[in-house]
Amino acid sequence: MLLATFVLFLAVIVQIYLDTNFFKVVEVQFQTKKIPSGEEIKILQISDLHNKVFGRDNEPLVEAIHQAGADIIVITGDLIDRRTDDLGHAFSLIERMTARHQHVYFINGNHENASPLRQELLDGLAERGVIVLNNQNVEMTVRNTTFHLVGVDDGPKRNLDAALNGVDLDRYLVLLSHRPDIVARYADNPVDLILSGHTHGGQVRLPFIGAIYAPNQGLFPKLDKGTYRIIGDRYLYIDSGLGTTHLPIRFLNKSQMSLIRIVGSE
Repeated sequence: MLLATFVLFLAVIVQIYLDTNFFKVVEVQFQTKKIPSGEEIKILQISDLHNKVFGRDNEPLVEAIHQAGADIIVITGDLIDRRTDDLGHAFSLIERMTARHQHVYFINGNHENASPLRQELLDGLAERGVIVLNNQNVEMTVRNTTFHLVGVDDGPKRNLDAALNGVDLDRYLVLLSHRPDIVARYADNPVDLILSGHTHGGQVRLPFIGAIYAPNQGLFPKLDKGTYRIIGDRYLYIDSGLGTTHLPIRFLNKSQMSLIRIVGSE
């Protein structure tokens, strides 16, 4: 009995180490009639890094980002932690990202808005070629497909009306919102796909139960990670993120980023 307990404890420790310090790229696909049949948009979503560094100066992360072959990269908040006091790692990652990717977009998470380095970070991102989409939108064309990328700031600073100003509702709309609760607060918003983070997938998950806790949802959250249908062909996707906060551990919830494929259908 003692040996079995020790083996189980060791297995848990190993799982925590692997889930926290190694990451995966999850591929997700959505179909829509709003883009031409056979066309595809590939979006790499990076969320909730919280200033974590993988390997030597994030080299494995940088290589995985390049290997993903995305048309655009979106960072859906909490690139840094509210306790971050040096932006060196964040800026180093961004510089290597924008050196090979022209289209990189960012929205604030709650940790950026709580950080004394908030403005320094936003200025530094802009200087390095990142487009900050806090309550703004851009029209983009990827090959034969034109669509809108919309972003909202986090929490009380969020203004969806301003973010949607001027968009063509006949085009495919992708909304970046750090918190997934936007589906409840703005249930009638016209976007086709919402990309969120914030929950960390619960950070710690249990077999048969799933996420134990998520911020702003409490115990056993309903919106923790993965794909949720809003209505019709409109969806919410929650990426469980790369980093941690409060407790520096993940369990049964490996660090991840998501390659999202939006495919045209007839």
